[in-house]
Amino acid sequence: MGQSKAKAPKMMYADSSRTGKPFSKNPFVIQFKGRYLMYSSVLPVKGSQSREIEITESNDLIHWKNVGFLTIQEPYEKNGISAPCALVIKGKVHVFYQTYGNGKNDAICHAISEDGINNFVRNATNPIFRPDGDWNCGRAIDAEVFLFKGKYYMYYATRDPNFKIQMLGVATAPANTNFNRAEWTHQSKLAPLLKPEEKWEGECIEAASIIKRNGILYMFYAGAYDNWPQQIGVATSKDGTNWQRLFKKPFLENGKPGEWNYSESGHPDIFDLGNKSYLFYQGNKDQGKTWWISNVEVGWNKKGPYLK
Repeated sequence: MGQSKAKAPKMMYADSSRTGKPFSKNPFVIQFKGRYLMYSSVLPVKGSQSREIEITESNDLIHWKNVGFLTIQEPYEKNGISAPCALVIKGKVHVFYQTYGNGKNDAICHAISEDGINNFVRNATNPIFRPDGDWNCGRAIDAEVFLFKGKYYMYYATRDPNFKIQMLGVATAPANTNFNRAEWTHQSKLAPLLKPEEKWEGECIEAASIIKRNGILYMFYAGAYDNWPQQIGVATSKDGTNWQRLFKKPFLENGKPGEWNYSESGHPDIFDLGNKSYLFYQGNKDQGKTWWISNVEVGWNKKGPYLK
């Protein structure tokens, strides 16, 4: 478990068309209309630290090409949009994304597209979610929306009131929801779902990605802030709200010196094809001067997931 390979992985993708340097983060992959679509965060223009969302397509989960961008449009998006989550619901693609660059005021937004690439119609109630409760600062980023037992669970990352420690929370909406702001019930008003406790998690747990296997939810999450190094852990739940770590150590570690992911292996997206699962993640070896997205196949046994 967690051992890095010396050779570069088969998949290595980064957009360089907009800034001249490789930069792609926060992957999320879906299967839609006979192909795979990946949504990820990119820089909008050279010299900017803002974010927009790139859309790429693939037929093999290895080779990806650009098919479009979800760009900044609304006033609440003016500083950037980032960290997409995508769901296919009744033949349409729903994208949940965060506003970017607003500190404690960043929040979760929602948009719908007929083809998953063009004409994203924003939810009129955007931003659709920010948390309440004394333990957090009111910020919500890194949405992961998952249908489980008749409800949509929206997992999010936030920080403590001092804006230092990053933690996870959850809100729910009914299965027939239109995802409007008023339909979300915050389930984490009193305490976070997960907060950093293991040494390798540093001061941050973020970027939850959920999969269900044999009735159990598995959460792949990022531990530690970017380049600390950030690495990937796994937790489990039977009810969606109570989570326990499956491993004390990282499931996917950062690479060794000189390897492409030496600075981190982070921000997971677990993508399931039934007979196969792939863990998409971001990495770099230069402390974030560049960012790449890759994947690794994940196998399953009675103990849970393992790296193939």
